[in-house]
Amino acid sequence: MSTKLPNISEEGAAFGSAEVAEKWKHRKAEITRATAKVDELMLDSANVQAGHRVLDVAAGTGEQTILAARRVGPTGGVLATDISASMLNLAAEAVREAGLTNVETRVMDAANLDLEEDSFDAVICRQALMFFPEPLKALIGMRRAAKPRSKVVASVFSSAERNPFQALSFAIVRRIANMPSPGAGQPGIFALGDPSVLEGVFRAAGFLDVVIQPVPMPRRFRSADEAIKPLRTNPLFLQLLPKLSDSERDKAWMEIAQEFSRFQAPNGLEIPGEYLMAVGTK
Repeated sequence: MSTKLPNISEEGAAFGSAEVAEKWKHRKAEITRATAKVDELMLDSANVQAGHRVLDVAAGTGEQTILAARRVGPTGGVLATDISASMLNLAAEAVREAGLTNVETRVMDAANLDLEEDSFDAVICRQALMFFPEPLKALIGMRRAAKPRSKVVASVFSSAERNPFQALSFAIVRRIANMPSPGAGQPGIFALGDPSVLEGVFRAAGFLDVVIQPVPMPRRFRSADEAIKPLRTNPLFLQLLPKLSDSERDKAWMEIAQEFSRFQAPNGLEIPGEYLMAVGTK
């Protein structure tokens, strides 16, 4: 049975249920390929080292959790938290399959991190902060849990203009279904895509030496048909499709493929993409 997560955006709700968690599980290889560069940069920016204790907020299915656990080694540890028990169960399964014993999972709302103060050497949050209804409250909690002078690092999507793969797809479906996009200040995939907004929320949470770094993340495909395949299994996108009739759905897929075809390059499609990496020091 689906579970409705409290106080979360329509897009963010796509992370909650057991059914959706299974869809994310089947996308693990794709996600790992797509995010490996930004995940490694996130850990570098957080200065994650052997022996460290790391907090992974909104860990999801745990790809970055495993990377962090390998970095800290047997003398360190990672606490992976998420509001979805289903997602954490999959993360714990992945940790076991990786042969790691230095990871703990704990169901916890990012806006209410019940953790000991000054207890983590680094805090990371991958591609989730923009979905939080209260990102400032979440960052204040992360800062509280971090040790003095340690780093809190979050990656988010940049602006819609710099991420046409997601932006065009969502816009087409919303237009056909006559659904409004999230308004200014509302959680959603591009809610923190303005570097000044992202920097502002970090500074409001009390962080020092805040740095916002754009990270190019282009996506390459052999064809437009191949480009739409990830969308057919993406829970964020599939959350919107039930709003469409069968004919409207066919129309949406056709329009998306046409839009993607505009990014034809000599060796296939190259669709621009960009993340923002925010780093704050306690």
